[in-house]
Amino acid sequence: MTQTATPPAAVEGQPVGIPCRDGVTLGGHLFRTADLTPSGSILINCATGVLARYYHRYARFLAGHGFDVLTYDYRGIGLSRPARLRGSGIRWDHWGTLDCDAALRFLDSQHRGGPLMLVGHSIGGFLPGLAPAASRLDRILTMGAQYAWCGDYAADKRAGLLLKWHLAMPLLTLLYGYFPGRRLGWLEDLPAGVARDWSFRGRRFERSHPPADRPGVLASMAAVTAPLLAVTMADDEFGTVPAITRTLAYYRGAERTMVRLSPADYGRDRIGHFTLFHDSHAAGFWADTLRWLRDGHNPWPQHSTAVIGG
Repeated sequence: MTQTATPPAAVEGQPVGIPCRDGVTLGGHLFRTADLTPSGSILINCATGVLARYYHRYARFLAGHGFDVLTYDYRGIGLSRPARLRGSGIRWDHWGTLDCDAALRFLDSQHRGGPLMLVGHSIGGFLPGLAPAASRLDRILTMGAQYAWCGDYAADKRAGLLLKWHLAMPLLTLLYGYFPGRRLGWLEDLPAGVARDWSFRGRRFERSHPPADRPGVLASMAAVTAPLLAVTMADDEFGTVPAITRTLAYYRGAERTMVRLSPADYGRDRIGHFTLFHDSHAAGFWADTLRWLRDGHNPWPQHSTAVIGG
């Protein structure tokens, strides 16, 4: 399952400002490989309520193996948090239509060769379909990519997740004017609009938009033609097979492959939704992802559960 990877050279990210079409500037870091000819450029899209710096270890790993890598915080989070979160009007859709789009355009402007790619974690794997610039992508890798419809949560965890994210979160958001996730130790603070989108999104993503806008949302998702490799862990309570399948159905213009891995594949008892980005996975999962990012080869063909043509 795992490959042997040479230790990456130490690479530190350069702080950058990423301008969006509406005048907002996002904070991010650009990790440039020391290789004279990069193997490609990679954008890392965060999960909801997770700081971009959480992915810096993986970004350094990728840069050490020949890629230029851009990380960034969505508006309302981390380096892109406004002075006042209450009343900001920020929603999940803005993270796709404005923020992901701006980050892709910025990375493309810095592109030094090789394919343009995206790695998306959780909602970060759904957002590219909302970004017009995603038509420029050559390859996509997602981990647990979905938009948190509660009906897709793991059955044995669903009751607890409903209480936490679909009852407590909207109530606290109503009380504070934003979701105070940091003080609870439940991820980062979230803009009220993002918290409500998570809590009340239905089984069909586009139905949260006005009826007149829904065809455009579907067309935007279908316009992505880059081959997409979607990874889910067997113990991921959010990114279950039904949730990943639901996301992939929107990318109907792309060749899509879903892979279901187990913690035992990497000698673990548990991996879940978040820990694949811990650097303890550098010699295992991270090294395996290089085969897809560098060569476009599925590292886990024996675990593929769906191959769907565009």
